[in-house]
Amino acid sequence: MFVFGNLFFALANVIGAILSIAYWLILIRALISWVNPDPYNGIVQFLYKMTEPILQPIRRFLPQMGVDISPIIAFLAIIFLQSFLVSSLKQIGASMQ
Repeated sequence: MFVFGNLFFALANVIGAILSIAYWLILIRALISWVNPDPYNGIVQFLYKMTEPILQPIRRFLPQMGVDISPIIAFLAIIFLQSFLVSSLKQIGASMQ
């Protein structure tokens, strides 16, 4: 049974790392948007390609406003998933050992 416990621990760590990377990419994109970045820059294109699949579905549900608050909603969702999902997977893994 300890193998499944370790599997849940590993899964929790991978999901936590992916969520942390997504958090930082969205934060960097939000900060860069304040300075009007060059859309042809490779780094800017990479940031948009990585974060747009997260932010676009959120924008569809938000009303049109002068300010894009989709990064804030994404931050809250990431924090919730880190607090709930990752810790739940770790607790399941601990109970299986």
